[in-house]
Amino acid sequence: MSATLLKRAIEKQNRTWAQMQEIRRKADDEGRDLTGEERSAWDAAEADLSEASADIERFERAAKLDDVDRGQVDPDGGENRHGGGDTEKRYDEAFRAYIARGMGRLTVEQRELLEGNHVELRAQSSGSDAAGGFLVPDGFRNKMTEVMKAFGGVAQFAEEITTSTGNDLPWLTMDDTSNEGEILGENEQVGEQDVKFGGRKLKAHIFSSKMVKWPLALLQDAIVDVDSLMSRKLGERIGRRQARAWLTGTGVDEPEGLLTNATVGRTGANGQTTSIIWEDLVDLEHSIDPAYRTANTRYILADGMLKVLRKLKDGDDRPLWVPVPAPGMVSTINGRPYTVDNSMPVPAASAKTIIYGDIRAAYVIRRVRDVSMLRLNERYAEYLQAAFLSWARADGMVQDPNAYRVYQHAAS
Repeated sequence: MSATLLKRAIEKQNRTWAQMQEIRRKADDEGRDLTGEERSAWDAAEADLSEASADIERFERAAKLDDVDRGQVDPDGGENRHGGGDTEKRYDEAFRAYIARGMGRLTVEQRELLEGNHVELRAQSSGSDAAGGFLVPDGFRNKMTEVMKAFGGVAQFAEEITTSTGNDLPWLTMDDTSNEGEILGENEQVGEQDVKFGGRKLKAHIFSSKMVKWPLALLQDAIVDVDSLMSRKLGERIGRRQARAWLTGTGVDEPEGLLTNATVGRTGANGQTTSIIWEDLVDLEHSIDPAYRTANTRYILADGMLKVLRKLKDGDDRPLWVPVPAPGMVSTINGRPYTVDNSMPVPAASAKTIIYGDIRAAYVIRRVRDVSMLRLNERYAEYLQAAFLSWARADGMVQDPNAYRVYQHAAS
């Protein structure tokens, strides 16, 4: 069904785009401005185009969530933390029962299975015990991770590693772009030039979903698939916060975002506080070394900036934005793929609204395998509600600042 809906949305997008181009072509051929009727038709078509584009993004995200990637890297040798085989299945059943009914209605065996995978967090500032939780089963965790990725463009394309523990992880950085080899004469000694290495640490910052309250009657009657719904909603919350961190995090007690210490590849001319021209995009693309301008390079921008770019044309009067030609292919800007991430700033004076480059080479995300969940039964008991809280640990940082550049609007 989702494939059919995606195909329809793509066909609608292309059909609407063709209508808009025909309106503009007719006015250009006749050497006149748009008539009032044509402006109304254009505005209506643009609204339909935005709606179709949003549907395409929505259906593509849904397709990604349906295809959960269970092949994540895990340095613990692939051993399942719940034991494996039948034990893993029984733990999964116990966790589902815990979500739906709470600890009080579990069997002795189910309770023991969960308590064997209890996580306790200690508040380092005071030394007192903080609330703990239970490790979620692999299927729940994998689906939640995929949801978190879907809520940010950066996470889909950055390098990602997954560890089984949250210890600080040393990470090597290197910049050798200015070095080159040599030509030797006969019997000449080989020269020396060291590689410039750097070292940083990936930490494991805690991202919380905040609390989600559910009516007890809804949980007990199992009207909905609680397991699926919880993994999706909690993942969405954490995913939104992580998406913002990957872009604008300060690097102090949180991840370092791509925009935080980014090098500006192109600044808009005076007056371009909310606008951009085709030449700016060309300069931005060529501000990074050709070694990084590979099939992996792409634009990352907010939907508000995409709206601005959709109205631009190149020197031959061709639109820079090209819609999806067919399922499985991507829309492009100036011939390059793009990703909409609404954690990016919107067009404004001095705002950095576009990232261009090889995101995998530029950024690394570290995730800790274990995801935990806590069910609060007493806090909202008088409302006949139970509250759920989930958290995941992750970090991110720029590993190669030369792999990308940003566009910044003029200050005035």
